[in-house]
Amino acid sequence: MTAAHQVTAGFMPLFDSAVLVAAGELGFAAREGIDLTLHRETSWANIRDRIAIGHFHLAHMLGPMPLACNLGLTPLASETIVPFSLGLGGNCVTVSNAVWAGMAAHGAEADLDPARAGAALGALIRERAAAGGDPLRFAVVHPHSGHNYELRYWLAACGIDPTREIEIVIVPPPFMADALATGRIDGYCVGEPWNSAAVAAGTGHIVTVKARIWRNSPEKVIGVRKAWADENPEALAALLRALHHSARWCQDPANHGELAAVMAQPGFLGLPQAVQMPILTGHLRLGGGAERTIDDFFLPFDKAANFPWKSHALWFYTQMVRWGHVAHTPENLAIARDCYRPDLYRSALGPLGVALPGANSKVEGALKVATAVGATGAGLVLGPDGFFDGQIFDPDEIDAYIASQKSARGEA
Repeated sequence: MTAAHQVTAGFMPLFDSAVLVAAGELGFAAREGIDLTLHRETSWANIRDRIAIGHFHLAHMLGPMPLACNLGLTPLASETIVPFSLGLGGNCVTVSNAVWAGMAAHGAEADLDPARAGAALGALIRERAAAGGDPLRFAVVHPHSGHNYELRYWLAACGIDPTREIEIVIVPPPFMADALATGRIDGYCVGEPWNSAAVAAGTGHIVTVKARIWRNSPEKVIGVRKAWADENPEALAALLRALHHSARWCQDPANHGELAAVMAQPGFLGLPQAVQMPILTGHLRLGGGAERTIDDFFLPFDKAANFPWKSHALWFYTQMVRWGHVAHTPENLAIARDCYRPDLYRSALGPLGVALPGANSKVEGALKVATAVGATGAGLVLGPDGFFDGQIFDPDEIDAYIASQKSARGEA
């Protein structure tokens, strides 16, 4: 019998680690000859640093974080690649009850509409400023996170300058609800279950969701140390197969109860199963008795959720440029384009007959409804991917897209 591949992986206590957790806990990794050891971490900075120094072969990671590693934006340089996405969506923006009351006074409704919520928040911010109040303080999980970029994108599209009119601070996901409850922050953007946790505690109100700001948009990924991937191609391919089977199992509603029970364990999320279910069902309690069901709130498998689209990486790159995190140069653009590795995904999963998109990039924001697309293997349907403000991101027109966006300084 062939010896198992020893693989060590880090993860954060968020539900979107479920595909990785289930791969280890439910035997998908073992069946592919992978001895998977999982380590729970307390901050994204720890994940970033421990993969850089070789403690982890791979990790549950923020979608933009590997780009930041490769672009030299991290304290410890480490070339990191993304051969697998852990799902689409799953984040919310939650505010304190006091902020929600202020937003409601300016026309916000409990409908998760990003444009209406953003307009109300903008009116509240201007009202506070006119009265000499302090800026609202919003938390995100890391500077180089989808949360930071989607929060900024939403605010800017609604006429709020996120660099001048609010304060953005960094708080680890498990601390978000407590920071809100104690008044240290006024709102936050985080993955589930840490929005539902604040609602359950009676201290927060969900005002909009990632799935409405940018539908079927990228979130967490598997970040892999490139040196390890290059030296262990068979182990990586086996792991990608295990993650594929795990993701398909996680998507099936028949398995949601069992998955929630696994994730509720103290070593993973340590929260009641009931707090896990909103991300699996898309049925959210928003606060104040309001409830909504959101289509495609979080997808761990369907609609090519696991494919590492280069266009997703490139959109993150445009936001890094927009907010002054990196200069837009041909060299940096090439680094960003090479970070996500659909070629590795294809080589590992092609032999299984998995549906593989015909291209490595796509125009983001163009699909209004679920659409069948050209693919090898089984049929493939992509979900609607519109931005709430109607913008289109064409990865072949990056210069024009960057120029069209307002910069962090509010300039055109």
